[in-house]
Amino acid sequence: LIKLFDEAKKYNFHSVCVNPVNVKLAQECLKLTDVRVCCVIGFPLGATPTEVKVYEAAIALRDGAEELDMVMNLGAFKDKDYAEVKKDISTVKSISTVPLKVIIETDLLTQEEIKTATQLVVESGADFVKTSTGFLKNGVGAKVEDIKIMAEIAHANDVMVKASGGIKTKEQALALIEAGADRLGTSSGVAIVS
Repeated sequence: LIKLFDEAKKYNFHSVCVNPVNVKLAQECLKLTDVRVCCVIGFPLGATPTEVKVYEAAIALRDGAEELDMVMNLGAFKDKDYAEVKKDISTVKSISTVPLKVIIETDLLTQEEIKTATQLVVESGADFVKTSTGFLKNGVGAKVEDIKIMAEIAHANDVMVKASGGIKTKEQALALIEAGADRLGTSSGVAIVS
């Protein structure tokens, strides 16, 4: 983690993304920099009850998180319980004083489902819709065609798009930005900017 924070400072990355137990450490290491501390919520499956996500978010905010990346309730989404998906997101958003990004895990969705999930994120009041956790063993992560779908809906509603998962090269990064990504999430940031 210390290496991650040092790299983020050296290359002036927008933020570092950490688990809730590491928010205090990240905040301490980055307090005199412009690098923001982002915390994941309901990670990596989105399968925790909304009340748990709210509590997790509240603790992260208390500890200094400056952005939150929550995972959509994937089970509810696949069951087409869209009211539950929206409630889950909007409830976390209602207590958040910082930007909220919602991970929809595009590798598990059809293109039609990506459209629906993006629309639900928009309707729930989140600030970003995000492709992936990066945790799927056989996942591809961010794909240009998925970003185009997400951006068309999100940008029309003043919601931003974050591409994450599997971004390893400068060429990939540039293609995703060209497709409409406003932010990239990658563990290969140093290699890409170098």
